[in-house]
Amino acid sequence: MILPALLTLAANYYVTVSGLGGEADYEQRFASQAAEIEKLVKGDPDAKVTTLSGAAATKSAVVSALSQIAKEAKPEDSLTVTLIGHGTFDGAEYKFNVPGPDITSVDLGAGLERIPAQKQMVVAATSASGGALISLQRPNRVVICATKSGNEKNAPVFARYWVEAMRDPAADSDKNEAISALEAFRYADQKTKAYYDTQKRLATEHAVLEDTGSGDGVREPNVENGKGANAARFPLVKLGTAQKAALDPAKQALIKKKEELEVSIDKLKYQKAALPSEEYKKSMQQLLLELARTQEEIDK
Repeated sequence: MILPALLTLAANYYVTVSGLGGEADYEQRFASQAAEIEKLVKGDPDAKVTTLSGAAATKSAVVSALSQIAKEAKPEDSLTVTLIGHGTFDGAEYKFNVPGPDITSVDLGAGLERIPAQKQMVVAATSASGGALISLQRPNRVVICATKSGNEKNAPVFARYWVEAMRDPAADSDKNEAISALEAFRYADQKTKAYYDTQKRLATEHAVLEDTGSGDGVREPNVENGKGANAARFPLVKLGTAQKAALDPAKQALIKKKEELEVSIDKLKYQKAALPSEEYKKSMQQLLLELARTQEEIDK
């Protein structure tokens, strides 16, 4: 008797970490973005999701999560690690700020090397993240950084638009019902540029992508510079119910309101030095409360 071959489906591992914010609005924003990524990727039946936020987002917890994946993952699986928060770079070493000891790019790279999944991606959506590129790059690994170097140290908005790319069907430029890493990068980068243009502010972040294992990250991956082919083949998220909800007119209005509130929070932070302390705190609390209420409505 010949037994039928067992079909083994590839697993898609997602590890999302929201780090320290330093201020309440940043902490809330980072945790909210991490939670939204979890919600979006859980629509994939093959997804194995780990989300670490707040006090749980420690170096030991991240190392433990990667070690567990190293025990489970197979070569045909994929892994996406997303860092949301503040990063620092001292000219030699990138650090992701979390409770307790920070996570360095070397720490993260070492953990990834032990994972047999051949398709890997790291999205470092933090300040100074360009300083992590050299430690993280390797053949067949997509590395996306919110900044082009470790010297761009202001809080980036790239993470906001990266999450938006994962739920907006418009990011699916080739209309194949899946959003690739390259499509999400281009979408988020264009939205980030538009943000600074609209605010009439000098851009303090310039996202880069590297997916060949060597060389610098590039702003515009294309055939000429040889970057982007692996990212184009890396499906970040499949379009499903969570993304289709974005087509609901009611949800669209709420999402637009959320984006406007986030822009207002950014404007207020930019004006902080010129405002009386109590006026700033009161305005910020009102905006954060309205943002939380809007997110609750979106999640219903």
